[in-house]
Amino acid sequence: MNAAHLNAPGTSVKPSARVDIRHEVCPLTWVRTRVALGRIRPGEVLEVLLCEGEPLENVPRTAAEEGHEVVRLERAPLEGPGVWRAWLARGEPAEETPWP
Repeated sequence: MNAAHLNAPGTSVKPSARVDIRHEVCPLTWVRTRVALGRIRPGEVLEVLLCEGEPLENVPRTAAEEGHEVVRLERAPLEGPGVWRAWLARGEPAEETPWP
């Protein structure tokens, strides 16, 4: 599934899972996000609640680098000051390279 359509107006797709990393520090912000992504199927969406600063800079970037899609990134003022919501669509598992 290409998750780009999830940002379209009127879309009623909901995330399959949610992880709150507001109280975590690096590198646990990515570790907890990666574990949560591993528990959903490729193409499904994970909602991540994260704080401004290092988590907001690193988690979406690392997710994209590892083959996941950042579907939505928006402020989440109802969750608290400085809180953001990221929707990450799980990518296909990477093919394992055999050890020489």
